Amino acid sequence: MQKKTDRRVRKTKSQLKTGLAQLMREKSIREITVKELVDTVDINRSTFYLHYSDIPGLLAEVENEMMEEMQRAIREHPIDPGKDTVYYFIQDLFHVLDENRQIASALVGPHGDIGFVHKLEQLLEEKSRESLAALVPEKTGEMKYFYSYCLNGCLGFVKTWLETGEKETPEYAAEMAYRMVVSSVTAFYDTKEGREDN
Repeated sequence: MQKKTDRRVRKTKSQLKTGLAQLMREKSIREITVKELVDTVDINRSTFYLHYSDIPGLLAEVENEMMEEMQRAIREHPIDPGKDTVYYFIQDLFHVLDENRQIASALVGPHGDIGFVHKLEQLLEEKSRESLAALVPEKTGEMKYFYSYCLNGCLGFVKTWLETGEKETPEYAAEMAYRMVVSSVTAFYDTKEGREDN
């Protein structure tokens, strides 16, 4: 009986998250009402309040689940410049995004949560800063510019893939993103040397 109840709860929460993603494509989280959400997914208002106190509470759970998946990917594929772990980390991230495509697209879209995007950027920066600093120790002073370039470029890539790349596999997206990141690291590493040679 417990399993049946758990399955029903999971289904209800999944419906609410899907509905939230749909509505976030049209308006900001502050403009979405509980009534509007439950009407969208065709469930009772009382059912919503069994699980959440309000819309921000639902959004917080969605974001926490996504962040936990990102942290798991980092734990399982620690970034090591001496090994080819970065590709597998990127591939894992794209699988997470693909499995949560609707809500992920909404979170990084025009009506998404910029706070969540900043938390994600901070997480990725914290986990890669030490490795990149070890790779190019003479450029630690310029690292903030490199992070800004890479993070904003990767975010733009992810947004485009989420919005238009449903026919492109996570592996395809990961391969392309990996090539772009590697070429950026190479260019960053070679910039000073290249100027000195000219």
